[in-house]
Order: sequence, then C-alpha cells, then structure tokens
Amino acid sequence: MRRLITGIALFACTPALADTPMNAATFDAYATGKTLYFGSGGIAYGAEQYLPGQRVIWTFLDGECQTGEWYEQDRQICFVYDDRPDAPQCWSFFASNRGLTAQFENDPESTELIEVEQSPEPLICPGPKVGV
Repeated sequence: MRRLITGIALFACTPALADTPMNAATFDAYATGKTLYFGSGGIAYGAEQYLPGQRVIWTFLDGECQTGEWYEQDRQICFVYDDRPDAPQCWSFFASNRGLTAQFENDPESTELIEVEQSPEPLICPGPKVGV
C-alpha cells in the first residue's frame, strides 16, 4: 500500500501525453490480463482487473468487488456492473508516459483517475462482513 500511495503522489504531477481518448482496441490491448490500481487527488481510489471478453472486476479497495463488463461508445469506455446493469459509467482513457489517466464523462467536472500501479495478479475479493 505504501508503494501505491507513493506512486499516486509522483504521478499526480504528470500530464497526459495524448489528447485523443483510447478506442476499444487500444484499451483492450493495454488493459486485458492486468489489474490496474487508480488514484485520485493523491489518494488511493480503487482497482480493476481486466479479463478476456471485456469482463472486469472492480473494487474500491475495501474487499468488496463488483463484476461487470465494458464496451466502447462515442470514443468512451463504458462500464456496466452486474449489480447496476442500467447505470453505465463512461470514461475517456488517455495514454501517458506513466500509464493511463481517465476522465469520468458522466460528470466531466468530477473524477479524474490516474493509474498508479499495475499487476498481473488477480484482485482478492473476500467480500463484506468477513470474519466473526
């Protein structure tokens, strides 16, 4: 976790190199088979594991995970999660010299995420209320 926070602090000052959002093919080639960790405003935000067939697993790093899928629409990458299939979350992803940046397009003035770490390891999702 310390490495994640350090990565967030270092990356927060790095601007995106490309002004053109990634399309589905580029995003798929970059993300599939990886777990990407994201930060926002210098703090850890969440992580997403990208599986074949445009399937994903998302967590806010609280142990609870949501499964879903992604698709391209209007040069945005939209995510639909199994618990809320009628509420797509659309993002514009940009390549930078240190990874991805992502702008939440449902509210462009809100969340911007930066990739702070990536791993080939799957997410660990024990779920809520684990323990005695």
